[in-house]
Amino acid sequence: MTVLNHTLGFPRIGLHRELKFAQEKYWSGDISLKDLLSIGYNIRKTNWEKQKESGIDYIPVGDFSWYDHVLTTTMMLGNVPERHNLDNDIFDLDCLFRIARGCTPDIVASEMTKWFNTNYHYIVPEFYKNKILKFSWKQILNEVDEALLLGYKVKPVLLGPLTYLWLGKVKGKYFDRLDILENIIFIYKKILKELSNRNIDFIQIDEPVLVLELPKKWKDAYTYAYKELYGITKILLTTYFDSINHNIEFIRDLPIQGIHIDLIAGKYDLIKFNYQIPSEWMLSLGVINGRNIWRSDLVKWFRSISKILKDRKRILIGSSCSLLHTPIDLKEEKNLDQETKEWFSFAVQKCNELSFLSNALNKNDISFIEKWCLPIYKRIFSKKVHKIEVEKRLSKITTDQYKRISSYEIRSIEQNKKFNFPILPTTTIGSFPQTIDIRKLRRDFKNKLINENEYSIGIKNHIKKVIKKQEELDIDVLVHGEAERNDMVEYFGENLDGFIFTDNGWVQSYGSRCVKPPIIIGDINRSKPITIEWSKYAQSLTKKPIKGMLTGPMTILLWSFPREDISLQKIATQIALSLRDEVLDLEREKIEIIQIDEPALREGLPLRKSNWSKYLSWSVNAFRLSSSGVKNTTQIHTHMCYCEFNDIMHAISLLDADVITIETARSDMELLESFKEFQYPNEVGPGVYDIHSSNIPSIESMIILLEKAIKYIPFKRVWVNPDCGLKTRNWIETILALKNMVTATKKLRENIKNNKNFLG
Repeated sequence: MTVLNHTLGFPRIGLHRELKFAQEKYWSGDISLKDLLSIGYNIRKTNWEKQKESGIDYIPVGDFSWYDHVLTTTMMLGNVPERHNLDNDIFDLDCLFRIARGCTPDIVASEMTKWFNTNYHYIVPEFYKNKILKFSWKQILNEVDEALLLGYKVKPVLLGPLTYLWLGKVKGKYFDRLDILENIIFIYKKILKELSNRNIDFIQIDEPVLVLELPKKWKDAYTYAYKELYGITKILLTTYFDSINHNIEFIRDLPIQGIHIDLIAGKYDLIKFNYQIPSEWMLSLGVINGRNIWRSDLVKWFRSISKILKDRKRILIGSSCSLLHTPIDLKEEKNLDQETKEWFSFAVQKCNELSFLSNALNKNDISFIEKWCLPIYKRIFSKKVHKIEVEKRLSKITTDQYKRISSYEIRSIEQNKKFNFPILPTTTIGSFPQTIDIRKLRRDFKNKLINENEYSIGIKNHIKKVIKKQEELDIDVLVHGEAERNDMVEYFGENLDGFIFTDNGWVQSYGSRCVKPPIIIGDINRSKPITIEWSKYAQSLTKKPIKGMLTGPMTILLWSFPREDISLQKIATQIALSLRDEVLDLEREKIEIIQIDEPALREGLPLRKSNWSKYLSWSVNAFRLSSSGVKNTTQIHTHMCYCEFNDIMHAISLLDADVITIETARSDMELLESFKEFQYPNEVGPGVYDIHSSNIPSIESMIILLEKAIKYIPFKRVWVNPDCGLKTRNWIETILALKNMVTATKKLRENIKNNKNFLG
């Protein structure tokens, strides 16, 4: 038997983010559709070439998307919401972009949310009762034909029908999503027949929801769906992000020809699993991590896989999931020192690793991969990784460090006496518009075109402007505006020991948005203050309180590429101790309101609810460790951008932040229902307008939202703020929106004072 290899998908943004720039130029009218299509084709062609040159046997086709692969499936099925169907069922790229981005106040974009527990986002499918779906978007066939014409051994990739249904939402009149499965399967049959006519060996169908705890009717739906698809062509059912051990009883009875499992994120006894599935199945082993950037221990995988080689007719080795979540090519990094660079493996190098491992298995020779693994072993002893002082500090943490001095009830009395805010105090979430001048200032300083003193003067001028504007608007709690920060995680990573940064390590977040996550390479420590200078300067300009602005430990962890040699819990604790030092320094400098942002807390939840409690315990502790050393009179805020709160309300309350600000404007305050049901005891700042829209919110609309908010939460515990930071808005939009926000607040204050029977 020959072991062959494949990837589950390749990054689609282009080596230098060509797709991002082409999309944005097309949207602004600077290039034609023909130009955009040409750039997309060149990216696909290059991706196939790179994988083939790296030794990949089966080239994935269908992994390229113009915005998001779930949206590609929506288009393929003709599941276009009526508000986006402006051209009588002509489903083209403009239609796709309308679904993703909207185009007028009435034709709004579809919802976007996180892809499982990754930092990638997808456009949520919308399901309407009685809507007939049809095969409308033939991108998969066109791209398979492109790759076949170029001579590649093609493996088509499709998002599975059940995963697609699971990820969507019913809109309008309620019905069971599974009612449209028959319609969807009819379309998948057509597609599989078309692909089988092209002499394809097998088709990869991604069904990651199989790692979840599925209700019985969904398990039954899997049995129905794959019986219907049986016999058309060979199917490799692909699972990732966790194990399928708990679902193996029904999965092994599915009429498929192969299964892919994620051996990185899922806990498997490979020998046991090998005997649990039919002997004739192709077994694909996801052994190269598709979600992190570390060089793989190929010798470990060689020894593990060798134990089952004789028991199976066909074994593939592959990436654990799509390589979409990793940067493209390590060779593009010119400024990493050689020792550190050898620790990493980006998408191209991961393809190399698959080739190295399959060759070693086929030749039963580990000599080459032993050399490949040498940097992994050397790293164990590197001084860049381990710091004795960090380990000592971790060992001295006490339970008292996770607790505030007093309960919220006592703290709130002392804080009210100290700050004496009006009812419904106003604030913002932290960032103000990042102008061209601000970006140029930071860029010039980074490129050493200006010195530190010139940079400091420039940042202070921007801070002065932000403070003046907020005072003119009569906002109650001010912020310094974060002009010095490019990204909320990158900024702290740059100022903490244990992080490094790439020049070209971009990964797609959604559509044209790409991020460049920091890499955590060693023990984390704060060797110098980070935010003190700017917050202290801002406070010197005003008598109103300034809010210190920090990014929380879980968000820094989850939006970085973490180490794999220690637990995520330990990394989070190291970050929390570093932030604790910063919090206490801010307090010493009379910054007595401190916001610790944790937008990523929910993202880190394990995919199965049965595993949530352990994660929530240590992630909440990380926040409390960072925030709990302050006096009763110091007010701790946190900000979160969640779609759902109901299932983690208890954990949110355990954070014990004095004030939590949240994103609620788009949900029309409905998210606050969970705060009411749980009887959340602390203060809440529901966002009163959506900062992601350029629309200026009216005074009346914000009064209505606030009146709804105080039906859920007593008005004495309600703050008023935008949904999120104002970094992406321009100054005109920002001033007009905040002016209306303050006016709406003052009007409602008067209404409350004049209404003795007010129910808030």
